[in-house]
Amino acid sequence: MTDYDVIVLGGGPGGYVAAIRCAQLGLKTACIDDGVDGQGKSSLGGVCLNVGCIPSKALLETSHHFYHARHDFPAHGIRTGDVQIDVAAMQRRKQQVVTSLTGGIALLFAKHRVTHIKGHGCLLAGRRVRVVAGEADDEQIFSASNMIVATGSSPVELAAAPFDGERIVDSTGALAFTAVPKRLGVIGGGVIGLELGSVWSRLGAKTTLLVRGEQFLAKADQQLARAVQQDLEDEGLGICLGAKLVSVKKSAKQITVTYADGDGEHKLQVDKLLVAAGRRPNTGDIGAEDIGLKLDARGFIDVDADCRTNLPGIFAIGDVVRGPMLAHKASEEGVAVAERIAGQQPEVNDATIPFVIYTWPEIAWVGRSSEQLQAEGIDFVSGVFPFLANGRAHASGDTRGMVKILADARTDRILGVHIYGANASELIAEAVVAMAFAASAEDLARTIHAHPTLSEAIHEAALAVDKRPIHI
Repeated sequence: MTDYDVIVLGGGPGGYVAAIRCAQLGLKTACIDDGVDGQGKSSLGGVCLNVGCIPSKALLETSHHFYHARHDFPAHGIRTGDVQIDVAAMQRRKQQVVTSLTGGIALLFAKHRVTHIKGHGCLLAGRRVRVVAGEADDEQIFSASNMIVATGSSPVELAAAPFDGERIVDSTGALAFTAVPKRLGVIGGGVIGLELGSVWSRLGAKTTLLVRGEQFLAKADQQLARAVQQDLEDEGLGICLGAKLVSVKKSAKQITVTYADGDGEHKLQVDKLLVAAGRRPNTGDIGAEDIGLKLDARGFIDVDADCRTNLPGIFAIGDVVRGPMLAHKASEEGVAVAERIAGQQPEVNDATIPFVIYTWPEIAWVGRSSEQLQAEGIDFVSGVFPFLANGRAHASGDTRGMVKILADARTDRILGVHIYGANASELIAEAVVAMAFAASAEDLARTIHAHPTLSEAIHEAALAVDKRPIHI
């Protein structure tokens, strides 16, 4: 007889959500997790809640308020004098946010009777798992009818720039700076590098991003990406494209980063260096090879469309499997797997997973970009509406950005929606719902939007697909 109906390895946004849903469905469930918060205390929530999505958004919010107070308040008639940042207070607030949310997961586990087993889990044959916990390496073995692997991912470390935890750091280290660096270098121009680079740039650090690719935000629609790059550079964020890392050397006073681009080699002197060169799946120490769990060449667990692995009764979700490394994608996969185990027939639509980058203004999109549609040979039409022509944007004082809607030229079905502007992370949900219901651009164009709102820009972009916007 097994100990549990389901054992989940990992307590991040994929694992803890899967565990709760399993319990809701009447399955006896345990979640094995050895995660800790930024202070080294045991904490559920994985990277996302402890040292990722949530703390980064807390710092982004603070840095936005600081920048807004310094640069935008005078236009509103607000006089504040010389605004200063208290980094220690900012970090305390960040930790309070994290502690509140991670503690909330523990309460949810108690509510739904999910057993939290603290420790590191290693898979054994026969759907068993060995759990090692504590300094004494206390070991326990548990069994289950089904297992869900949701062990997440970790930052990639570069041989040329090994982490030292203080001056050369990963994302966790960049979230914990105790003072604003005078000069910050960032290796990588993806979501993590861009968001954390934005935080410290807004707070006063002279920040330079070294982006290996020739395109900025290569996965985003390039019309929006060019606008984002221009605005960030206008605010003082340095962006070097086509920058290939050559070497990193530390001295007592500074870090010298040597990189090469089309114009030869260059040297960048910084005080702190954030390495944000991607993430790798946490599958190296879970016993995958010992039990014959199939991995691909990059260490991702091989799964089918239902997140089933090659071993009966073992599923995998989130960052350890194919697809984007996004918390909401992991959560939806966790819910779907729980429901499959319970005999239901759920579906996760990968085509409607939204992407968000929390710069300011924010960037969000769902579906395909113009470049992807062109590469696939799909005939499409587009409608673009700038926030410069939106009444609410003018009232708030930030008119940067645009909404772009892409629709099939023959059927008018929406193929992609791209938003660059204030609160894009919230606005994108309307587009996701529309695409989930296979809506056309005309459907959005005929939907009444409240006035004055930023969402009217979506309405106008839909009208623009049919070349009939009202306000431009």
